[in-house]
Amino acid sequence: MLLLAFYARFDGPVGDLTTPGGSGANARMTKPAVEFWFDFGSSYAYFASLEVEALLQKHGRTVAWRPFMLGAAFEITGARGLSRTPMKREYAGHDWRRIARLRGVTYNPPPNHPPIALPTMRAFYALERSDAAAAVRFAKAAFQAAYVDGCDVGDLGVVLELSGLPAEAVGDPEIKALARARSEEAISRGVFGSPWFFVDDEPFWGWDRLPMIDDWLTRGGW
Repeated sequence: MLLLAFYARFDGPVGDLTTPGGSGANARMTKPAVEFWFDFGSSYAYFASLEVEALLQKHGRTVAWRPFMLGAAFEITGARGLSRTPMKREYAGHDWRRIARLRGVTYNPPPNHPPIALPTMRAFYALERSDAAAAVRFAKAAFQAAYVDGCDVGDLGVVLELSGLPAEAVGDPEIKALARARSEEAISRGVFGSPWFFVDDEPFWGWDRLPMIDDWLTRGGW
């Protein structure tokens, strides 16, 4: 089945809000997870999703995956998505393909990119409510479906197949409220782009900030 095939690709460790600090006295110390805020419709978030865990593992950190709706932030800032902005659209498409060549990864979004990935976000939080690891596997599978296989992750049917959830779970009023609250939380904390990272409350915007995050964690900030 598609669901099992996707999950088999992405079975791995998942971080919560803290990371064990070691054994003995150090076991009582924890390192906060780095928060990774993203919209599934963000190409730069796709590239970040492929790299962020390996980068943070070098520093003994885990990732707290936090999907939100970037459009909610745009309503505040007045911005528009790159794909919907003349001139920026052409450059962004060129840049995404260039990054894919640089990193040696596939970049094959669907013709209607970017999707309005509201059902994808809701499915993530529906899964996370009972199984955080399954939610992260689903997030990775959704990125794979959207940017490698060219699927529309704004389509509820696609999301249900990927997640293995019934429609009732994704449409649960509590899950809708939780997903909305996450987007409101992002905005209240100043998140206006995707991907966005909080490293011990220090904000970083963009896939291209990953090397800076690496340096920040190596030096202990500056």
